[in-house]
This record gives sequence, structure tokens and C-alpha cells, in this order.
Amino acid sequence: MTTDTRRDQRRPTADQSLALWGQYKASGDISLRNRLVLTYVPLVKHIVYKKLRELPASCEVDELISCGIESLIPAIDRYDPAKGAALEPYLWTRIHGSVLDELRRRDWAPRSLRRLERDLKHARETFTGVHGRPPNREELADAMSMTPCQLRAKEQEIQNSDLTSLSSLVVTEGETAIELVDTLETEDMSTDPEHMAGWDEAKDKFRRAFEQLPAREREVAVLLYVKNLTLREIGEVLEVSESRVSQIHSQLKRRIRERLEPEALLFSEVA
Repeated sequence: MTTDTRRDQRRPTADQSLALWGQYKASGDISLRNRLVLTYVPLVKHIVYKKLRELPASCEVDELISCGIESLIPAIDRYDPAKGAALEPYLWTRIHGSVLDELRRRDWAPRSLRRLERDLKHARETFTGVHGRPPNREELADAMSMTPCQLRAKEQEIQNSDLTSLSSLVVTEGETAIELVDTLETEDMSTDPEHMAGWDEAKDKFRRAFEQLPAREREVAVLLYVKNLTLREIGEVLEVSESRVSQIHSQLKRRIRERLEPEALLFSEVA
């Protein structure tokens, strides 16, 4: 049996999915809706991974997938075949829109700066395609109608706009990509009293934000981050579906992020 044949057998056809949706709407059986969710989780992942090609490596895949799954559930409930759209295209539109909204909500940089970031990428790619090598700083500045100093300032603005992890890549003066952690003056920040004071303050603020979460969200966080259970295992413990655990996980991260947003500068300094 070929791989394509096995895939066709595993994934329901559009008619089968629509029939399953009809059974769910007629009966209200949540298990049928969960089967639909599992059917379209690969669609969520396809949308997220395709979008990530345009985004920096610091974007968290799991968060975007959770966001997509969270939007998938109400989309299944709201679908109306009488309006003319087929089920999968309708779900694709809802999931894609939700992922874009989440990216915009999390991006603190103005659109003009993101547009400049795209223009810089395009200028590098165009120069490389024409000359067979990446541009140096002077050549890139000339392509962008800037001076090298102006280009450096804009690149610094773009870098500062991202709350990235320490494993994110940055470009040095010699056009060499290295990890952000390697640009720190010392690897042992515990020797810096100011840093450790900020770290203790950040931990205290995070602890208070965590304590304000609903009990179920705290429980999921402990099982996931302390007990190191998978989403499926947590679902078995709590007797809920894996998609429901993913939804709770997404909710708790959103609440934490919103409550700590006023302290973004503090957390960026101790990251």
C-alpha cells in the first residue's frame, strides 16, 4: 500500500467531514466535534508553518498552533453550509485570520517598522540574486537609499522591537549570524547584583500573576511545566479532550501575558 493511499484512508473526504459535522449539529455530541477538531488540526499546523516562513525564528510555534486550534472549535460551531462556503475553506479562513490577529496583537512594533524590515529582506535577496553574494553594509544602505549610519540605526530599532529568546540569531558588524546570548558581556549574570534584583522582582510579579489564574488553568500549568506531562496525558488526568487542554493552555498564557505586559521592560532586561 502506498503512502498516498494510507493518507487518503486516514483523512476523511470533504463529504465525510461535512456528514460528520451534520451529525454533530443534529446531536450536539461533543465527541463528534472533537473528532472534527482532530481532523483539522493538520490544517492548523499547515497554516502556522506556512506563515512562519515570513516571521522571525523567535515566534513560538506551539502558541500559534494553540491559537489556531482555539479558533477552530467555535468555527465548527458557527459554520453554516446554507451560506455557500464549503467546510474546509471556511475553517481555513477563520484559522488564518485568528493566527494573523494573534501575531498583530503580540507585535508591539509599528507597521512602518515591519514594512521596513520586509523591505530590507527584499533588498538583500535582490542584491544576492543579481550579484551572487550578500551585500555589505554600504551596498545594502545604498539599495535602501540610506547612509550606513541610518541603516544601522534602523536595524537597531528592528532588533529592539522583538522580545526574543537568547537563542535568537543576530547579525554582527562582520555580517556573521550568531546567537543573542553570545553578545552578552558575561555568561554568569548571577554575579551582577542589579540583574539578580531585577530577576527576583520579575519572579515575584510572575508568581502573583500566576496565583490570579483560575484553578483549572493553574492545574494545567503545573501538570505541563512541573510534572512534564503531554497535552494528551493532561487530558486523560482531567478527563477532557486534548483540544480542550490546548485551549486552556492558550488561555492561561494569554492571561499571564496580559497581566505582565506593563512589566515588559523588566522581563526583557532579565531574559
